[in-house]
Amino acid sequence: MLTFALKRALSMIVSLAAASLVIFFAIEVIPGDPAAYMLGMNASEDTLAALRSELGLDQGMAERYVGWITGMLAGDFGTSYTYRTPVAEMVGERLWISLPLTLYALALSTFVAFPVGILAASNRGGVLDTGIMGLTQLGIAVPNFWFAMMLVVIFAINLGWFTAGGFPGWEGGLLAGLKALTLPAIALALPQASVLARVMRSALIDTLHEDFVRTARAKGLTRGQALRRHALRNAMIPVLTIIGLQFSFLLAGAIIIENVFFLPGLGRLIFQAITQRDLIVVESVVMLLVFAVILVTFLVDLAYAAVDPRLRRGR
Repeated sequence: MLTFALKRALSMIVSLAAASLVIFFAIEVIPGDPAAYMLGMNASEDTLAALRSELGLDQGMAERYVGWITGMLAGDFGTSYTYRTPVAEMVGERLWISLPLTLYALALSTFVAFPVGILAASNRGGVLDTGIMGLTQLGIAVPNFWFAMMLVVIFAINLGWFTAGGFPGWEGGLLAGLKALTLPAIALALPQASVLARVMRSALIDTLHEDFVRTARAKGLTRGQALRRHALRNAMIPVLTIIGLQFSFLLAGAIIIENVFFLPGLGRLIFQAITQRDLIVVESVVMLLVFAVILVTFLVDLAYAAVDPRLRRGR
């Protein structure tokens, strides 16, 4: 197990190094001068040169890359060009919104998808299975931003059960914070729950035809007992893959939903930084999200090894 974990950790480090190079140089070649954006089109060259020097934009790309990487390793993500505030401080404030939203949406999608997928697999080919598969297909096809707007119209404007947007802050209480995140979490969870339910159904159906399940049935276990005691655990490997990918997607892909609900999270921060040409914020936040994606993938690999002993033996 230790050898397996060390190999995956080395792979994670290599992936992070490659991602940092791609992120930095891809963003740096985007047309536009942050100094010119901040000072306006009529700024003099002397003023622009002074601001570029202050922001470190007059240095070479390689020098700036090394400074950016070494700063991040020390916990310093740089200073925002626009707000003149440490990026780490801005990320920390917004992470307390984006991370709970991601976990909330992931919990909703998992709690819905598991029983729905198991129910569909248990009734394969029946009316219930056909109806569930139709609903999950609809959940995948419906754009989550459109679904988010429908939630606002129905539950915020018409029924008045929730607010249409904004976030009161956690200092207002846990219930108030979760209430503000409920509609965004549902909008994010719908397509993820649909995908996860379909994967759970397919994995269970494949596992139920394995020899060890037939043996368990031959020993007197009912179909439900064989499913819960034997098939479910062995069907979890593809499901764990999807859950890991969903966490990464939800954390990094909530830009549109956060803007629909006016949530001051990481997605909205990236959107604002792109429009303002605040390169250091875009680079640092994107790198942080990439790190989260790779870290979750690493943890999913470890979960694989815990579920399937063959991986620990290198097979």
